[in-house]
Amino acid sequence: MELTPLRYFRAIASHGHLTRAAESLGVTQPALSAMLRKLEAEVGAPLLHRGGRGVELTDAGRVFLSHAEVALRGAEDAARAVRELMGLEQGTIRVGGGATATTYLLPPVISSMRRAHPGLRYFVREAGSGAVAAAVRDGELDLGIVTLPVLASGAQDLVRVPLVEDELRLIVPPGHALEGAKGGFRWAALRGESLVAFEAGSAVRGVIDRAAAEAGVVLDVVMELRSIESITEMVRAGIGVGFVSRFAVGPAGGLHCRERRLTRSLAIVKRRDRELSVAAAGFERELLRAARAMRG
Repeated sequence: MELTPLRYFRAIASHGHLTRAAESLGVTQPALSAMLRKLEAEVGAPLLHRGGRGVELTDAGRVFLSHAEVALRGAEDAARAVRELMGLEQGTIRVGGGATATTYLLPPVISSMRRAHPGLRYFVREAGSGAVAAAVRDGELDLGIVTLPVLASGAQDLVRVPLVEDELRLIVPPGHALEGAKGGFRWAALRGESLVAFEAGSAVRGVIDRAAAEAGVVLDVVMELRSIESITEMVRAGIGVGFVSRFAVGPAGGLHCRERRLTRSLAIVKRRDRELSVAAAGFERELLRAARAMRG
């Protein structure tokens, strides 16, 4: 039996009236009546009682409707499963984040997704948290990884999903007085030190600048960069000291701040008024799973 007559019969039962059902379906009332007569002939029993105010289901009609709804739900579930499969086989994921996210958080997640769904395509944008949040707000990206709080205009249109806590750690050149220091560093030790820093206006730079100001230390920034690898290499070359994410140096790498650890909260942002594609939703789930593993 075709599914269209089942859908039509469900509409008739729902409206209790042939004319209203026909209007909701976008067909003529005579065409709907003809379909009903054919359906009753096929099942061999009257399915409706006709009355002046509409129609009511017969006992046979109630039994038929229950089975029709099962068949229709099965067909709808099957169609949905195929759509989801195609979304994971052929979809595109657009995601953005800062240097830490694009260098250390996203690669293992994308690798895992590619093993499971090799047909997916990725667009990855590296930018500061404000620019990433704005791109998500404007629909240019599906998902963003940003440092909280979100300060971009229109931030109220974004949903924030906590991802992971990060710590910024001090790295120093080989042979520096603080190299291998036990217990971390104090801000006073950085007075007069040259600093290779993230660019001004970035969320990471804001965390560092605020903490230094609270400690009464004026930082001597001699270079500003976006790349964690560039900062690391400049520090290794003796240009100055620098701060990078814990993800860049590993569990025991870099120096903690002894007065108060330099931490920031990373979160996923997405549009509040827009449902994610199947591919993007799958990517978000994998990203959250990976973050739980990082937290141990």
